[in-house]
Amino acid sequence: MEKEKGLPECPVETTLMLISNKWKVLILRDLMPGTKRFGELKKSVGNVSQKVLTAQLRDMEDSGLVNRKVYAEVPPRVEYSLTELGKSLKPILDAMWTWGENYKSHNNE
Repeated sequence: MEKEKGLPECPVETTLMLISNKWKVLILRDLMPGTKRFGELKKSVGNVSQKVLTAQLRDMEDSGLVNRKVYAEVPPRVEYSLTELGKSLKPILDAMWTWGENYKSHNNE
């Protein structure tokens, strides 16, 4: 049964819906320290196509996780940053980092 806004009943499922793929998680990771331009983000995220990165950023903007600011310059400059809601995912990313580190150290024993 879903709520009025089409969100899942389960809070874990809601979170997964918002950060459901590796690109979104990596975008969050790379925007945590601060604002980045599209090209900087494309380099830091890794092997992602421009089309996929654009789609993920738009989806995250629609979800209220990312701000997109366009400067009226030639050529146009676009910067991305996390909203307060996006920044509030930091403890989740930190927990994922810690878990990943522990997993790697246990598998290297």
